[in-house]
Formats: sequence, structure tokens, C-alpha cells
Amino acid sequence: MSEIIKNQQWIYTKRPTAEVSNEHYKCATQNLSTELAHNEVLLEIHYVSVDPYMRIQQAQQQSWEAPHPLNSVQQAGTVGKVIKSNSDDISVGDWVSAYTGWQQYAVVHHSEINKLDAQQADVTSALGILGMPGRTAWFGLMDAGKPKPGDTVFVSGASGAVGSLVVQFAKKAGCKVVAFASSDEKCQWLINALKADVAINYRDFSDYQSLNRYLQKQNVKADIYFDNVGGLITDATMPNLNLRARIIICGQMSQYNGQLDEVSQGPRFLQHMLYQRATIQGILARDYTHRMDEMITVVAPWLQAGEIIYDHSIVEGFDLLPEHLASLFTRKSHGKLVVKIR
Repeated sequence: MSEIIKNQQWIYTKRPTAEVSNEHYKCATQNLSTELAHNEVLLEIHYVSVDPYMRIQQAQQQSWEAPHPLNSVQQAGTVGKVIKSNSDDISVGDWVSAYTGWQQYAVVHHSEINKLDAQQADVTSALGILGMPGRTAWFGLMDAGKPKPGDTVFVSGASGAVGSLVVQFAKKAGCKVVAFASSDEKCQWLINALKADVAINYRDFSDYQSLNRYLQKQNVKADIYFDNVGGLITDATMPNLNLRARIIICGQMSQYNGQLDEVSQGPRFLQHMLYQRATIQGILARDYTHRMDEMITVVAPWLQAGEIIYDHSIVEGFDLLPEHLASLFTRKSHGKLVVKIR
């Protein structure tokens, strides 16, 4: 028997020109029918992801896809519980991950969800180390970066959801890690908890020239640069590359608030790419979705054995989702940010 349930949703209504805030959304209530077609399930969403890539999708111009459409539910990864099923493969009570966006309930086809084993791992790990951030870090480093024992790996945004995993995967691969973060507290965490060899608070430097001078004084150069941030860290890194260095562009967070459509400066470092015969490769998590099993086979046992730190902050409040997205660019905590909505 079907019924109608009240489903709260965050609707994306206005493109930000700088920081994102509540003014770019409206909270609406949808009447959602619980009647299911064959192989559909009804999800009760418990955890919602907020990620920096959402700001890229809010640009006015094409990125890797068309801009996020206005007047539609803000898309996002989620974890929820099945409360009704018309599928032989999915049962009521199952925990699943999906891409259902900022809403409290969703009806989806069973092919669009991944069943989670709540006995083996915290279900929120599907939004972190065993989900998109883990996939990005693993394949970005291992597939594009091709680390070798003894390599030096620079990681910008090293305390974030992706960067903190890159640090640990690089250490597992026998590399030396130079980690960049935005506070002394984060740097201490990177050294003490994640065992980075060097941690640098980039906010101690007023411009890329001063950071460049520091790196040259320390005589530290990168074989691999895993870039989540761009900006002065990238500009300072480029003169400090080893021969045939590999640069992985994963994100450019320094440009997301106000510079997505009109970037303030163009590349000034291409001569260093020539001198060191280096390569730059951009990577997206979606390019490796079909290879998730490869990553999970290696990383899940590390997680279960406590050999990898999966650090995440769980904050509460469906009503605060836009504010939580904005906080990614100012927050003092580290690791993955997950919003619990019930």
C-alpha cells in the first residue's frame, strides 16, 4: 500500500559569485509517493556529503560537465537505510550509499545504489575512505602519480578528505611526504597522526616567492605533486620539481570562491615543466568508478586493521547544509566532513 510522505529538500536556486551561502538555496517540501516500480527502493537518508567539487559544479561555465541546473535538488553522495523495497536484491533495513542529493528521502532504482556491510565498517566510510575521496586519492596517486619507494610527494590540502589519504597511501608506498595545510594544528596532526615527514603551514608565507625561497633553502624537491588547492603552493612547487616529476591536479580550492569563471592569473610555470620534462594530469573520481573493487580490496583491510586513519567530522543539521558546504573553505577540523540529518 502506498502513502505520501513529506520530503524536505534543498533546492539550488542562484549561482554564487563568491562564497556560497543560504541565499543560493531554498528549503522546500515535496510530497513523495511511496509507491514503487519494479526494482525500486525507498531510502531514508541519514548522512549527506558536502564536498569542494560542488562549488565547481556551481560555476556558470562548463567544467567536466554542464553546470548544476538551477531550481533542482543539490546533488550529493548520501548514505541511508532502505525502508521499503520492491527489489529481490535489496531488503528493508539494508544500509546503502547513493547519489540522491540534499533531501531526506529518495526513491531510486536498485542499480543506482551500493549495498553496505554495516558489520565491517562505519557506514559513513562510504562517503570517505571507501567512497569518492578514497577513490580519488588512491587512483590519483597510484595510477597517475606512479609512486616509487624513495620518491618525495608534495600534497596540498593535505589535511582534507582526499589529501589526508594521499599522505597515508604515499607513506605506504615508501615515499617521503611533504604536506601543506592551513594551520599549525593541522600540521601537527599531519606529523603526529599521519606520519608526514614534513608539514608546512602555507599561511606563514605571504606569497609564492617566499614559499619558494623556503623550499629552496630546505633543498626539498618533488617527484610527485598531488594538488588539491592550487594558488601559491602550486606556484612555489613548480620551480622545485625533480626530473620527470608527475603533477596530479585533483582540485583548485583556492579558486572556488569567486574565481571559477574568471581565474585571476594564468600559468606562469610552464618553463619548469620543460626543464624537468615533467607531466601534468588532471584526475576525476568518476574516471575510476568502475575500478572501485581494486581500491577496496587493498584499502579496506588496512582500514579494518587500523593501519589507515579515517578521520572524519560528523556535524548535525539538515537545516544547515548550505552553511556546512561553505565551511569547507574555512573550517579548522581535518579529514572528511559528513552531515548527519537524522
